[in-house]
Amino acid sequence: MIRLFFVVLGLFAASACLAAKNPVPAAKRDLYFSESLYRAHQEDFFGAIARMDTELGQHYGLDEPALGSLHPHINQAEFSVGDFELHYRMHRRAGRAIKAVLEGHVDPLVRNEAAYRLARIHFQKDQPQEALTALDRIKGPVPEAIRNDVEFLRANVYTAIGRFGDAAAILKGLEGTKGFEGFAAYNLGIAELRRDRQKDGFQALARAGEIKADSKAAFAIRDKANLVLGSRLLEAKQNAEAKLYLDRVRLSGPFSNEALLASGWADANQKNFERALVPWTHLVSRNVTDRAVQEALLAVPHAYGELQVYGKAAIGYGRALEAFGQELNRLNASAQSIREGKFLTALVREEIRHDPNWVIRLREMPENPETYYLMELMASHDFQSSLQNYLDLEDLRKHYETWETNLDAWEEVIGQRRAYYQPLLPEIDREFRVLDSKMRLRVEQRDRLDKRIKAMLVAPRPDFLATADERIVQIEIDALERRARGGNGKIDPATTGRIQRLRGIVSWRLHTEYPKRLTEAYRHLQELDAVIAALRKQYAAYVRTRQAAFQSYEGYDRQLVRLRTQIREAQEKTKMLMARQGNLLERMATSELEKRIARLEEYQAKARFAMADSYDRAIKAQEQAETGAK
Repeated sequence: MIRLFFVVLGLFAASACLAAKNPVPAAKRDLYFSESLYRAHQEDFFGAIARMDTELGQHYGLDEPALGSLHPHINQAEFSVGDFELHYRMHRRAGRAIKAVLEGHVDPLVRNEAAYRLARIHFQKDQPQEALTALDRIKGPVPEAIRNDVEFLRANVYTAIGRFGDAAAILKGLEGTKGFEGFAAYNLGIAELRRDRQKDGFQALARAGEIKADSKAAFAIRDKANLVLGSRLLEAKQNAEAKLYLDRVRLSGPFSNEALLASGWADANQKNFERALVPWTHLVSRNVTDRAVQEALLAVPHAYGELQVYGKAAIGYGRALEAFGQELNRLNASAQSIREGKFLTALVREEIRHDPNWVIRLREMPENPETYYLMELMASHDFQSSLQNYLDLEDLRKHYETWETNLDAWEEVIGQRRAYYQPLLPEIDREFRVLDSKMRLRVEQRDRLDKRIKAMLVAPRPDFLATADERIVQIEIDALERRARGGNGKIDPATTGRIQRLRGIVSWRLHTEYPKRLTEAYRHLQELDAVIAALRKQYAAYVRTRQAAFQSYEGYDRQLVRLRTQIREAQEKTKMLMARQGNLLERMATSELEKRIARLEEYQAKARFAMADSYDRAIKAQEQAETGAK
């Protein structure tokens, strides 16, 4: 119960705490990280781990991880992957993930939370000394959200290593804390009893048995406290006080059968067998697979025998014999079915596992006698862990089948891409090379213009900014001058003056309009730059599209072969592990059934002897009655 409480209480505690302390705008959230959290909240921890591992691997593979979309979530992601691995029972990997945070250069609050997470992992692995070492690493401020959790864990670690006084001191401070009321009092009672302080232990259990419950966990711990206290008082021969607490256990709770049986014995020990029959008679109407019910089947006729109602006692023993015989038949059928391999097949039925109450459903399937006692078997932590490992292996096997099918689909998609793009790309490449050469020519021309304009800032050259008409006029003036010179190279002074005036007009315009023309040249160059930028953008887009088209079908063959090989190797390993784990489950189930068979055979022998004795007593009583009547 204590460890179950830890698992429920700690689900995504660190992730939620970090998210609350470091809210991230919606525009900066990492979608794959969010998908991983979504999968985890759906209890698909395998999918959550796979997605988170991929995202973390890509993040750390970046040249500049600080620019990645996961960077704002990185501490939360490190905690989360440890959480997911913990819930998937990958304790070793979860420990490594949390140690990486613990040993890094992080905020003290984050480091202390990591120490708590690591301690909880060790405690769940039944390594209390290592858990205490991790708790001792907590120094300085502790996040408010887990402050009480840390103390509760520390108290349980102290209890596990025998430091009951230290545990009691912590638990006394947690008794009134919201969320810990019943749990702290119950654990305090156990700690006090273990250090031989019976009175204090009984008082703490009594307080735990009187808490106001508003949840299944609180109801359960209240019932458990009353049952433990009542059982201890019963062992101490304080039968009246024991019955007071045993009768507080709910009739619909998980501990009701044991409480009814013990309550009857509290009355029987006081020779009040009529009152003992009340809880026992109610108990025998319940499922006969429960050990308390089986004991009650013998206790009821025993009470009638003590009341000297030997006829009813004999009938009661007869009913017990009949019930034990039916149970033995079921147990033998279950054992035989397990030996035939039907047990594991029933466990992995898909339609059953989609039901949250699938374990109970297994008991209601008459065609599967091998699962009839599964609920009782799962009360064992070892069996439950082994069963969950087997179910996880079965899920892995199905994942591998799905992944192999996905690889086939990828190969088909890649083949279709190759068939579409391969014929098109050569012609597109030829046309692109022509356009590329033209583009390079225009870019070179622009660069020459840029250099010339920059040079004119130092050495003005008005003639460089002449318009086309002005250049034509200059050419015509040069032609007139050549004609005027004639064949002898001489020119009339009057003509020379007129030509110079014409040249002067053009030169005057070039020099006076030079600043304006230089400004316009800069403006036109900037406009050309915008055109060149758009051209380069289109060029880059084409290059990316071309590369994407080519890379959509090239370079995958070797990777697909490698992945397919890894999947097949994993399938073989999973098949081998499933065989071993299944064999272990079958042996555990068979061993449990054999113990039940032995116990029922013992009960059967007692019932036969007691029934015969009751018949003898009934006959003697009848004879005495007839003799007395005569």
